[in-house]
Amino acid sequence: MDSVRIAVDVGGTFTDIALEHAHGMTTAKVLTTPENPEQGVLSGIRSTLSEANISPGDIQILIHGTTLATNALIERKGAKVALITTEGLRDSVEMAQENRFEQYDINIDRPQPLVPRYLRWGIKERMNVNGEVLIKLEEKSIEQLLPMIDKNEIEAIAIGLIHSYANSKHEEKIAERLSANRPELSITLSSEVCPEIREYERQSTACANAYVQPLMSRYLRELDIELKKMGFKCPFLLMTSGGGLTTLDTSIKFPVRLVESGPAGGAILAAEIAKECGIDNVLSFDMGGTTAKICLIDDFTPQMTRTFEVARVYRNLKGSGLPLRIPAIEMVEIGAGGGSIAKVDEMKRISVGPESSGALPGPACYNQGGKDPTVTDADVILGRIDPKDFAGGAVKLDPDKADLALRTAVGEQLELNGSLSAFGVSEIVDENMANAARVHAIEWGKDISARSMIAFGGAAPLHALRLAEKLDINKVIIPSGAGVGSAIGFLRAPISYEVVRSRYISLQNFDPDIVNRLMKEMSEEAREIVASGAGASELTEQRLAYMRYEGQGHEIVVPVPLRDLEAKDADTLRELFETEYSNLYGRSVPGQKPEVLSWTLSVSAPVHSSTQSSQTAGNNSTPGANSTRKIFDPALSDFVNASVYKRSQLSPELKYPGPAAIVESQTTTIVPSAYSFQQNEFGHLIIEKN
Repeated sequence: MDSVRIAVDVGGTFTDIALEHAHGMTTAKVLTTPENPEQGVLSGIRSTLSEANISPGDIQILIHGTTLATNALIERKGAKVALITTEGLRDSVEMAQENRFEQYDINIDRPQPLVPRYLRWGIKERMNVNGEVLIKLEEKSIEQLLPMIDKNEIEAIAIGLIHSYANSKHEEKIAERLSANRPELSITLSSEVCPEIREYERQSTACANAYVQPLMSRYLRELDIELKKMGFKCPFLLMTSGGGLTTLDTSIKFPVRLVESGPAGGAILAAEIAKECGIDNVLSFDMGGTTAKICLIDDFTPQMTRTFEVARVYRNLKGSGLPLRIPAIEMVEIGAGGGSIAKVDEMKRISVGPESSGALPGPACYNQGGKDPTVTDADVILGRIDPKDFAGGAVKLDPDKADLALRTAVGEQLELNGSLSAFGVSEIVDENMANAARVHAIEWGKDISARSMIAFGGAAPLHALRLAEKLDINKVIIPSGAGVGSAIGFLRAPISYEVVRSRYISLQNFDPDIVNRLMKEMSEEAREIVASGAGASELTEQRLAYMRYEGQGHEIVVPVPLRDLEAKDADTLRELFETEYSNLYGRSVPGQKPEVLSWTLSVSAPVHSSTQSSQTAGNNSTPGANSTRKIFDPALSDFVNASVYKRSQLSPELKYPGPAAIVESQTTTIVPSAYSFQQNEFGHLIIEKN
């Protein structure tokens, strides 16, 4: 039988399903069920399988991504956590970098640590930077923690001892004793979740993992049980923030690696679309019901990072969030989605987000009790969304409720009618996204106007062309199945895993035997995890070193040869480092001594070849417009008659003019009058400025 695979992406507002089978792709979008997210997942899976007439036993792989861990961190709805650290160092996680991310604000809001001070406990032990024991672990101090755990009703423990990346034995001993006495505790070791230098980031990552572990463990185990009851017998894999797939057991142990799993799937999809269309440099734009994600992709590869922040508390400024040190796709994420709430501030300005109405009560037009106007309400009033055919008809919208919410919260305060209130909301959210994209590109030294845009997500095709106008981008691509783009991206991701180790080595005293032993250990660990999900596939490795000049505070990524290293490879690494350094900064620094702080090794299985690259690529029988409807034109500040096309009936041979609305089951693409569009051989909409 041909490959049958299913992917599920649980967002803050909608849960997206993509089912790949011999006859193409069947997709669905259902409202997320926040109290019991597995119920929305199971409901969406049942309806998709029923539509495709496929039984659960026929599915060969199930891939899942979720924002559950992200939302728990942002909303502070995780477990009650205690942090065990080296005596005298319990305040490191709150002191952070001791810097001010906003220099002139005397009322600055600093991010509160996930673990309050009274739950941060010191234990008598000490190791040096080489992992040598300076103070032996006092086992009596472990016993003294047990009554404190009971008294404070602790659900999870993070253990983050100083220099445990160099020697993890003390952390392991503490975990062993605690597990023996309190087996119900979730325990996270910083030496496992983030075995790298920099104490603050390591402890912050360990605390975040412990904070979401009970929630994610319960959710994933319950979902796994329910899927087996439905008849699923296939592997259950999860999307990671780094763009790979990993096993259920690994995800339960390290749920922090799932924090950006949904957006990562979207970035993978955009990279694959760029490759299909032969476009080297693109801007990936993913807008759903809660957030918008923007990612730069060069040479068909998303930019990667090892450190990012979640839950920024101060104007989205770097340094105001919780740092996580895990492999992740580099992107900027802002609170701008279909459910983002609009209001008028004290200075009579429209502001949109980051607060979202979510799935419950949702936008006012959902008619579920929501009173606040949102971006979706504005899109309904502007004619971009057909109230009778939203989410493939699964959700019936009430335009009167949208109009009332906008007039009450925006129009009456600014003396604007309903359509201009809606236009103001839409324009502000588009400008917020454009500004985030500009800043992100400038930070990376990229020219954003020289790129093409690939837009997907339920709300992105509604706003992509206006965003492109603001960014001076001439070409926009809307992929097939754009409304569930991240879920489709999951189906194109490799099964992979990355291992990192901090091991300082100066190239002046380079010892290849140390590096070779380290790489062998890392390779065995990564291959075991990948093989458990991919079977006996032929696996590929990538090795990287994080290097800097002696005395510098930050490192750059340098590729490491895929073989046993020799003494002469000190020169090889120096040349590779200086090449990367010159590419980044324009020149190298003669006479300086390079050094390696950390090493990473990733193992990947071959990417599954899709049964087809897209949904139906067109039907020549009905090439003309199906109808017309009035859509607000920002250039004219008025409504115009736009042709309405069903995407499934577009002819690949024809070029269509704007203004137009291209309708599909999970989203609608709005094309202004200054653009025209055509569907290519892969079923993707190519929209270009006239």
